Amino acid sequence: MPVCRCQSKATEPTEITQKHHGGLRAAFLFTMIDWRHWHNEPYLVGGLVLLGWLYAILAGPLRARLAPGVPYPRGHAAQFYTALIIFYLAVGSPLDQIGERFLFSVHMLQHQLLIYGAAIFFLRGLPEWMVDPLLDRTAWRGPLRLVFNPLVAGLLYTLIISLWHLPWAYDWALQNKTVHVVEHLMFFGAGLLYWWPLLSPSHAFPPLNYGARMIYLFGVLIAMTPVFAYITFSEDILYPTYEYAPRLVANFSAAEDQLLAGVSMKLMGLSVALAGFGVCFFKWSASADKKKTGL
Repeated sequence: MPVCRCQSKATEPTEITQKHHGGLRAAFLFTMIDWRHWHNEPYLVGGLVLLGWLYAILAGPLRARLAPGVPYPRGHAAQFYTALIIFYLAVGSPLDQIGERFLFSVHMLQHQLLIYGAAIFFLRGLPEWMVDPLLDRTAWRGPLRLVFNPLVAGLLYTLIISLWHLPWAYDWALQNKTVHVVEHLMFFGAGLLYWWPLLSPSHAFPPLNYGARMIYLFGVLIAMTPVFAYITFSEDILYPTYEYAPRLVANFSAAEDQLLAGVSMKLMGLSVALAGFGVCFFKWSASADKKKTGL
């Protein structure tokens, strides 16, 4: 009688079983994140509340002295407080746990919220009469004129972002809370510098003309290409924290996470630059049409 030599496949790990285990592992790791925990450190919450209070005082009781006859700046105020909310969401929400402990791509999202979200709304929320009394002082004009020069502002922005992405600096920030706070503040400050030549609310240090703004956007985009390429095309995992972190998402390796972070960095920068380029071109064309009509 022939003997069946078929082996049971029940004990063999199948692809479905592996995916199932990976999903269970990812589900378990998601429970490691306290979704109810939102940072309430005094320096974070207190700092944001202080900024909001100062803005309310300047736009309210002190407005009659700073800008007599000017109504309450509702549009500016809405944008300023939106900037504070975005800042808190970037560094105070559960995103911070995920970005600090698990995923480089989420940490990159935090930085993009600071640079593109919080910084833009912050500048757009400041009316000229609130800014110039502070900036337009004799002792400060020289240094500020240098810092707000588009070449200097673009260079400082590029250097700050690039140097913080060096492996030793980036991982130092992930391992040291104080350094991490400094890193995020510097990213926000770098964002303000980047956007100043484009969105300056000051009459003393005004934004560039539309043609120069387009050149500036293109120049910074090119200058940021090396750090994007360094992250995206590196054959090694650059940051040990993410290399050895538990995989929060099943079948999503540290290399794939790093690739996503680099690509999102470039795509966001490119998208914002193209949008800014388009707005500047449209406004430049519209202003030229108005001049022709006036003639």
